[in-house]
Amino acid sequence: MTSRLNDERFELARGAARQAGALLRGKLGTHIGVRSKDVRSNLVTEADTQSEALIRSLIARRFPDDVVLGEETGTSGRDATHRWIVDPLDGTTNYAHGYRCFSVSIAIESDGEVQSGVVYDPMADEEYIALRGGGARCNGTELHVSDQDDLCDALLATGFPAHRVDDPIGNLKAFADFMNAAQALRRDGSAALDLCYVAAGRFDGFWEPSLHAWDIAAGALIVTEAGGKTSDYGGGPARLDAGEIVASNGKIHDAMLAVLKGDR
Repeated sequence: MTSRLNDERFELARGAARQAGALLRGKLGTHIGVRSKDVRSNLVTEADTQSEALIRSLIARRFPDDVVLGEETGTSGRDATHRWIVDPLDGTTNYAHGYRCFSVSIAIESDGEVQSGVVYDPMADEEYIALRGGGARCNGTELHVSDQDDLCDALLATGFPAHRVDDPIGNLKAFADFMNAAQALRRDGSAALDLCYVAAGRFDGFWEPSLHAWDIAAGALIVTEAGGKTSDYGGGPARLDAGEIVASNGKIHDAMLAVLKGDR
């Protein structure tokens, strides 16, 4: 019974991600309300809240007691055995400007461990999925990380946290250091998609500070199930509450950690 219900949860997550993605795609480029959260660069739109409301309603119909952690409306539910971790629109700033790099991310955690994840890119119609111990796929094709074993030939991705103008931007030094250490860097604005691109071998590695559980829960599982490696900046486990992540194909992981530590 438990296995069947977990399968139902996974299929529900896939359907919810696609429905939310269709909602976002339909509203892209229309007049939507945009406001700042805690700082000017941390945006939320009407599309964020509508996408999350849609996902929550679908979960509530079938699993009303499950805990849901969503970026926009926090935590609900009373049965913490199963927790849904939802980013209804990862890449809000991109979305608000009509830049077509954003995604929907849904992970399902059972007894404190993420068991499945879905990241959907509605503009490319790419669905990235993973089941713990079952591999990772994009639109049915099995995902594998890259074979790049030299950081100097690697294509990396990162992101920058929302910040106040009077605060230092903590990722600038690492960004400059990786510019010297790697072949090239990209900064696309959706951590969930960046992680999926590592899983697909499009990026060789990714790092970012100041992240939340909903940014990485699904993507991190997809990376590991595609044969990659994730950790915190010190090389320890990539906890959802760590606020940082390093993800790679595994072969350049130690070299990335060395850059972050200032050792190269």
